[in-house]
Amino acid sequence: MSSPNFIDYVKVYLRAGKGGAGVSHFMRAKFVPKGGPDGGDGGRGGHIILRGDKQRSTLLHLKYRKYIAAINGQPGGDGCKTGASGKDIILDVPLGTVAKRGDQVEVLVEILEDNQKYILMQGGKGGWGNTHFKSPTHQAPHIAYPGEPGMEDWMVLELKLLADVGLVGLPNVGKSTLLSVVSAAKPRIDNYPFTTLVPNLGVIAYRNDHSLVMADIPGIIEGAAAGKGLGTRFLRHIERNSVLLFMISATSENICVDYAMLCRELAAYNPFLLEKPRLLAISKIDLLDHKGRASLLQALPQDIERLCISSSTGEGIAALKDAIWKKLHPK
Repeated sequence: MSSPNFIDYVKVYLRAGKGGAGVSHFMRAKFVPKGGPDGGDGGRGGHIILRGDKQRSTLLHLKYRKYIAAINGQPGGDGCKTGASGKDIILDVPLGTVAKRGDQVEVLVEILEDNQKYILMQGGKGGWGNTHFKSPTHQAPHIAYPGEPGMEDWMVLELKLLADVGLVGLPNVGKSTLLSVVSAAKPRIDNYPFTTLVPNLGVIAYRNDHSLVMADIPGIIEGAAAGKGLGTRFLRHIERNSVLLFMISATSENICVDYAMLCRELAAYNPFLLEKPRLLAISKIDLLDHKGRASLLQALPQDIERLCISSSTGEGIAALKDAIWKKLHPK
């Protein structure tokens, strides 16, 4: 996922098709000069449908489509013929996409399965033709209903990445480097904060041909939940991760303080995140000598499983994979 192509938020105005008008018509034939009503109903307006597509990973294809309208239904015909329905518009989206109406908080649907469909905007019903209004006392009605308007409104689509484990940490603690080492992902890596500007996904090979998916999001700083740094823009991507892997550099001045800050920011964004299984990886452990390691181990948080790793030397990487797998598949 490169920065220009990864789009995880779009707002678009959607209008479903209007139903076709019913027709007021009377049967006329050579030997039936005064036939009864035979006006057909109008066709249904086209729906706008959301559909899951496992091949997609971004909402880029919808970024510049600010207005999408479905086709109207066709009017009814004589001989009780129903008009053609308007063609539906199908919006294919990545798995993990949620839809909200306008600026409302309530989620209308979460697309989690391939080919899952949901009607976002329902097309209007077609109007009745005059055949519906015939009665013993009213045998020649001239009444026909127009079609109903289709639904229309602003719609927000947000993508929340689906992954087994999400990386949580301050900027420049080695999250992207770890992802590049354990998977085939090629995130941008530089020695300065906020190198990662978009989430990255990587598939990690595990024992016996198993695999798991890891998500790396941009670094979190104190005050992120209030909008500092990159704010909460990407925190939604760890809401669906099964396990959270906190990463803190071995060179941190105070690992316990950093860990507590990360927990506070997650809780401020969504308290449910802290109910997920957690691991703590102390990165860049190769930068410490034996004495420094001994001192560090005595100053680690006690309420979380901890591992020391080095993406440069490979130290602790296999143990980290095992720990993640156990969290995902507890006995």
